[in-house]
Amino acid sequence: MTDAPHIAAQGAGRGAGLGLVACTALVVGNMIGSGIFLLPSALAAYGSISLAGWLVTAAGALVLALIFGRLARIAPRTGGPYAYARDGFGDFAGFLVAWGYWIALWSGNAAIAVAFAGYLGFLLPDIGASPLASVAAALGAIWLLTWLNIRGVREAGIVQILTTGMKLFPLLALIVLGVAYIDPGNFTPVNTSEVGALSAISACAALTLWAFLGLESATVPAGDVADPERTIPLATIVGTALTALVYIGVTVVALGVIPSAELVGSNAPLALVAGAIWGAGGAMFIALGACVSTFGTLNGFTLLTGQVPLGAAQDGVFPKAFARLSATGTPAFGLVVSNVLASGLILMSFSENLAEQFEFIVLLATLSTLFPYLLCALAELALRARGVVGPSPGEMSKVILLAALGFIYSVWAIFGSGAEVVFYGFLLLMAGVPVYVWQCWMKGTDFTQEGTL
Repeated sequence: MTDAPHIAAQGAGRGAGLGLVACTALVVGNMIGSGIFLLPSALAAYGSISLAGWLVTAAGALVLALIFGRLARIAPRTGGPYAYARDGFGDFAGFLVAWGYWIALWSGNAAIAVAFAGYLGFLLPDIGASPLASVAAALGAIWLLTWLNIRGVREAGIVQILTTGMKLFPLLALIVLGVAYIDPGNFTPVNTSEVGALSAISACAALTLWAFLGLESATVPAGDVADPERTIPLATIVGTALTALVYIGVTVVALGVIPSAELVGSNAPLALVAGAIWGAGGAMFIALGACVSTFGTLNGFTLLTGQVPLGAAQDGVFPKAFARLSATGTPAFGLVVSNVLASGLILMSFSENLAEQFEFIVLLATLSTLFPYLLCALAELALRARGVVGPSPGEMSKVILLAALGFIYSVWAIFGSGAEVVFYGFLLLMAGVPVYVWQCWMKGTDFTQEGTL
């Protein structure tokens, strides 16, 4: 098991290149993707009570952000959730988190790339009209960003700052200018669904949950972050709070400007809102913002597809090929393998017969992200119990409260994913066990002994 000095030492990294702005942009950019451009349509079926769902999810996300912020101070190491789970619970738990989180990242990359191609097709009808052109656009975006990330983390960080600023501009403009167009009458009745208030809030919270996935993004490339003990916690908390405000603000404007009955079922709800505010050019403006948004999110997730297996491979939990660095110091092997798999899913997603299967894979990817959240909620308690972190009695009440809230929220979120998704998600997670056993076999270690790798 890693001791405290070793944990801190790894935070020095390989030449820190990401500062507070870049890390905050990574957090915001990875959370604000295509979802914000689509969710108002789904939430409109519940009416303005959906805002309560946003608040519940935002509160849970902020609790998790505080947990990850504390863990980043204790163990600022490459790998983020994987590193925390391994330090707290041992190699096998660390492997399961790395395995599930890695699957979530590259399958999420495929979904984001498909969404990017869809928005691009709205702007350029020739692409939208041709399945082949749409596939080429999705694959082109993935491999352009893979090449960029292979060149260096600093270059990827610059792209993240630029795209985050560009994606926030149309959303903030929609919030600021849309307030004047809000009709208070559109917020009534508060609950337009056929279920009770508590059930409606729970359903809306479940819908909005996946929009916050990625809040831990700044913790993953810790080895490439300047002053990680300060930068990562601050970026995680600020980024999550900023994202929550944007989400809630956009939803308030959408529900206030357009009646819920008109928003329900719309394929471009924010374009509908923008059209009511700015006229015919509004829809194109929002579509352009959606393209930038998905491209920026794809860049952030591409960065993480190399960093997560890198951290696991450095500890001997993943095959050592994933720890191989390019001449520029980036995990090129992990980036290429991850995005070959993402490309395969993209090709599947454009097949009419496999479209539903692809959608289900994305749901499984979301569930795979929740498992790391659940373990990380208890990681600091485990670290303190095992003596990895020194005693600090004045902190224990705060640690226990955050752990309890984070654990309960994560379990509730997993429950809300549905029985079928949880069942297949468990099978997908267990499919990685032979990889772990093989890795132990190759190293000649006893995989039943904790911390031997």
